Amino acid sequence: MSGNSGSKKDRQRAARERLQAERAAAARKAKVRGRVLVSAAIVSSLALVGGVAWYVTQPTADAEAAEGPLVRPAHTTGRDGVVVPYGKADNEHVLTVWLDMRCPYCAGAETGLGETMKQQADDGEYRIEYHFATFLDGSLGGKGSKRALNALGAAVNESPGKFMEYLNVLYANHPEKESDDKFGSTATLLELADKVDGLRTPAFNKAVKELTYMPWVEKVSQQFYEQDINGTPTVLIDGKKIQVNSGKGIESISPEQFTKLVDENIK
Repeated sequence: MSGNSGSKKDRQRAARERLQAERAAAARKAKVRGRVLVSAAIVSSLALVGGVAWYVTQPTADAEAAEGPLVRPAHTTGRDGVVVPYGKADNEHVLTVWLDMRCPYCAGAETGLGETMKQQADDGEYRIEYHFATFLDGSLGGKGSKRALNALGAAVNESPGKFMEYLNVLYANHPEKESDDKFGSTATLLELADKVDGLRTPAFNKAVKELTYMPWVEKVSQQFYEQDINGTPTVLIDGKKIQVNSGKGIESISPEQFTKLVDENIK
């Protein structure tokens, strides 16, 4: 009896000890899990708060500049100066050119035909109206389209001639891939401006560094969507679209082919 009773008591004691051990282990596990969950929640909250705080308190310089007062570059036309003209203002014929500064096909068109367009405008064949898009910044990320356009605004503020030269220089030094945000660097834009005699004035330097014309850039960019242009480059003579890319990579058609198309479509 006593042996059986002792054995029973031993079993009951062992069961109680086992139960206590299991409860203690469960409590420890719950405590540890709680700490992990609380820590994770704190980290997530801090990350979220930190992220929100960063976006709220640290907007980009470009976004801040875009919210500034509209400064219209000299020598521009249209509402808010959204058009950059070149040539005699009273010429009845108009070559309309739409470009994005990060667009490699625009670079091909400008390097292949830019000098021809300028010469024909100088000769009185037509006047040129430049329009610009910046959609590649949005689709690819980066800021090269807008910053390059801001720099072009600073160039046309100096003179239409300086604008034309700088446009040619930028496209002649265009990155091979549109995903390369080379023109997002103001240092690069200023360095390339050295290739245009007399462009690096204090006013030009200040406008490029301080993004003076970013509100104007926003106005210019918006026209691309309002005019329902489908892509860049888009070139029209007296409102009639002409194809300036050859279909061989980014290469343009020849100056002779371009001149023929202009002659065929001019009113």
